[in-house]
Amino acid sequence: MTKRTVAVTVALFFLALASAVAQDVRYNFDKDTDFSKFKTYKWVALKDAQKVNDLVDKQIKDAFDQALATKGLSKTDSDDADLFIAYQPGMKQETEFSSYNSSWGYGPGWYGGGWYGAPSSSMTTGQTSTIYIGQLVLDMYDSAHKDLVWRGVASKSINPKAKPDKQTKNLNKAVAKMLKNYPPPQKKS
Repeated sequence: MTKRTVAVTVALFFLALASAVAQDVRYNFDKDTDFSKFKTYKWVALKDAQKVNDLVDKQIKDAFDQALATKGLSKTDSDDADLFIAYQPGMKQETEFSSYNSSWGYGPGWYGGGWYGAPSSSMTTGQTSTIYIGQLVLDMYDSAHKDLVWRGVASKSINPKAKPDKQTKNLNKAVAKMLKNYPPPQKKS
């Protein structure tokens, strides 16, 4: 193998690794719940959940509807659904500050005192930028008992500043990862 081939292979490996860890996905469930009995679900709204605009709401629900259909669940508008499901978007902004110090002149020099009082000047410039961190939580409630039975969390899945196609791609990827282990394995009797 040539050095260039090795370098490209290593670069591709690290690129794949970076994209694999870009979204953090976790889930938890009630181990005493028989998930095989759930066949239908209904979307419900959580009282104090953060709201998103109608387009993002539709994108989120469409992504989950497609993924849940592959898991054998059918969406219904009936209050007799087996599961009530709701999502919570978590939008957070972090401000990042980058600074640069442009020293010029003589110094400080030896012993931190400069060269016998020679002139010195320093200027620090800074720049701020906003980083959006989007988290998506999906809750599933057993409609018969109104108990939370499953929760999935995906971070870095919603970015309000992303272009629509990028946002949809990130959302679909997060939903697929989140529901990868749904239904959870049944405990052995």
